[in-house]
Amino acid sequence: MARILLVDDEEIVLHLFVSILELDHHEVTTAHDGNGALAALAHGVFDLVITDLVMPDKEGIETIVEMRKTRPELPIIAMSGGGRGSAADYLELAANLGARKTLTKPFAAQALLDAVQEVLRP
Repeated sequence: MARILLVDDEEIVLHLFVSILELDHHEVTTAHDGNGALAALAHGVFDLVITDLVMPDKEGIETIVEMRKTRPELPIIAMSGGGRGSAADYLELAANLGARKTLTKPFAAQALLDAVQEVLRP
């Protein structure tokens, strides 16, 4: 079981991913944007962050950069379906900034669980 911070601005995505992760016995806290994620990180202890990249207010790329300043060891999975640019461009940038795994939306539930297991493996 891991304590996971899940960040996405789409409510339906949050509910779906929370369900998938909780069925796999993880404890999940959610945030709707980067500002919420950074606030949650300041007040909680997490084993993993899973973040969307294209969000209003503070996007995932900015969030990853700020998380790296205070928690460089924290594993991050970045996910994106694209935005103004292609998903591949966003995900490549996220990987270069320290995301350990990237997922292109949409993806299967098992892909999410496999990514979590891979990133948390010692």
